[in-house]
Amino acid sequence: MYAVIKTGGKQYRVQPGDLLVVEKLDGEPGANVAFGDVLMLGDGETVTLGAPVVDGASVEATLIETRKGEKVKIFKKIRRQGYRRTRGHRQFESVLRVTSIAGVGKTDKWDGEVDLTPKSVLDARARGLSTEVRAPVEAKPAKAAAEPAAEAEAPKAAAKPKAAKAEAGEKKAAPKKAAAKKESDAE
Repeated sequence: MYAVIKTGGKQYRVQPGDLLVVEKLDGEPGANVAFGDVLMLGDGETVTLGAPVVDGASVEATLIETRKGEKVKIFKKIRRQGYRRTRGHRQFESVLRVTSIAGVGKTDKWDGEVDLTPKSVLDARARGLSTEVRAPVEAKPAKAAAEPAAEAEAPKAAAKPKAAKAEAGEKKAAPKKAAAKKESDAE
């Protein structure tokens, strides 16, 4: 069984168990929401149309969360005038789980259990990220601070051979310059 409902100026085709994202509705997570504006009911090939709504029909849902939707950028520009304005907007939206549809002497209910886990947590789980709160990292003891100082001395000792190589490189470069000078004098 399915229904077409109207909420927030939009129409949605829903079935029991569907996850629905609509414009913001009042209520706390876990609250039951009932929609009386049922425009159409369908059960297989049987379709009941309302004029404008089906009498006695209702759709019930459970509010899972209220969140901000995707960001919309508003950009205004007047060319050759140096006028540019950028604004952003995020509309509030409610996430619902449709639990039952009733009307025309029939009722169709969802057998599942409503999970009130927010979408942000579900997305983090899908990406393999941890959503648990981590314990703060403790400061290292003073002995550990003395060890990096010993490590700092080692690179300075390693830097000496590099300086010796650079000096040797300059000596090798000098004969090349002399050879180039001799060739230019010969011409």
